[in-house]
Amino acid sequence: MIEREIYFYSEGCRLKGTLYFPEGASAEFPRPAIIPNSGYQGFNEFYPKMFAKQLVEAGYICLGFDYRGFADSEGEKGKVLIEQQVEDIRNAITFLQLQEEVDHEKIGLIGWGMGAANVVLATQENENVSAVASLNGFYHGERWLKTIHSYTNWRKILEEVKADRIHRVVEGKSQLADPFIHYPLDPATSDYVQKELSSVYGFGHQTTLQFTESIIGLNAEKVVADLAPTPLFIGHGVDNLLHPYEEALSLYEHAQSPKKLYTIQGQHNDFMFSDHPVFLQLMHELVQFFQQAFHEQEAPLYEEKLS
Repeated sequence: MIEREIYFYSEGCRLKGTLYFPEGASAEFPRPAIIPNSGYQGFNEFYPKMFAKQLVEAGYICLGFDYRGFADSEGEKGKVLIEQQVEDIRNAITFLQLQEEVDHEKIGLIGWGMGAANVVLATQENENVSAVASLNGFYHGERWLKTIHSYTNWRKILEEVKADRIHRVVEGKSQLADPFIHYPLDPATSDYVQKELSSVYGFGHQTTLQFTESIIGLNAEKVVADLAPTPLFIGHGVDNLLHPYEEALSLYEHAQSPKKLYTIQGQHNDFMFSDHPVFLQLMHELVQFFQQAFHEQEAPLYEEKLS
């Protein structure tokens, strides 16, 4: 895999990323390209690069990048807003279209975790995306938060969000807090994060409370029908305790695109290792999905559910 460090701008912020190329990619023979996007507290160096290694082997060019405010990308540290990350993805698509080695008619997106909703939102009314894959995400922020908090805690969160809005108006900025104060990890995910992610450069910064307000306003289900006829792959761990499997089922029911629901035999990220058989099977399904979406556009994609 050939790696080229790159930078591009997203609404004035200089974002750092990497282009991943297979051998033989050139302007004479442009390749389809995919942007794998990380989830909350994720970085290009981890999941996007992990996806890219497999996708490059299948012949695709990939672009991985750090959202604004993360690692060495410019932007306010700790300010995590879904709408800004969606802008970053849209600008990454534009940057990818400027690359002469890329087939501009065949660009796909992968979103992991919180990034799963991001790619749906980024594709809405975007004719430059040919296929989308959403993995282990949540798609209605308020509903999801209510599923992982008690009613008492939920009322407390609403009060804290209201107080932070007042603080932003009076003091000019959102308050910083533990990144998982309102985004609590289940035990298995917490263990994985501590062992695999906590040592990644830039991980663990405090996050503004405005992030919670951004989650509450997220509703990818409201716009997913607008993706049609862009093919949609929804993959989700059947035992996912962080983002319940019902989130995937609900997005699937709202989608009007040619769509595939793939049930991952795992939790949230217990299988996210480059040599894990469940991860490799997921990648096999994704490669097949993108091959069909990119190379068989004239043939009707069929609706299916896979386990």
